[in-house]
Amino acid sequence: MSRRDTAPGASAAIGAALYGLATRAARRLPRDMSLTSAATLATLDRTGPRRITDLAAVEGVTQPAMTTLVRVMEESGLVERRGDTSDKRVTLVCLTEAGASYVRTRRQAGVRAFDRLIGELSGDEVEALVAALPALKHLAELEGQDREGPKQ
Repeated sequence: MSRRDTAPGASAAIGAALYGLATRAARRLPRDMSLTSAATLATLDRTGPRRITDLAAVEGVTQPAMTTLVRVMEESGLVERRGDTSDKRVTLVCLTEAGASYVRTRRQAGVRAFDRLIGELSGDEVEALVAALPALKHLAELEGQDREGPKQ
């Protein structure tokens, strides 16, 4: 089916359903840190070490706000700053093992929450989700490319 073959408004309806699901999922996450902090850790996990200015742009905050956030996460042992071997003037923010473990644990909790919800669906609904997996993965890739820019 081509994009032109979809029913009028289908993209908006799909977008609304996905947005509603994402916002409900975000509300269920542990409140042990801000969403911006958790998102920053997840970005570092996906993309590797980044400059503070890059992280600020990706997460949609000011550079001073990201500097403060990184300092707090550094004091918590979740990130560390390292020099860039290709440019000695640059400092990169890197995940520590504790930060990577936090991201894995948070991701696993989210997967388990969705697993429980999917367990309440009918067989036909689960099959529909399975059929939609390639499109959902592609959407995630497109969104990631849009937000994260080039990897350092």
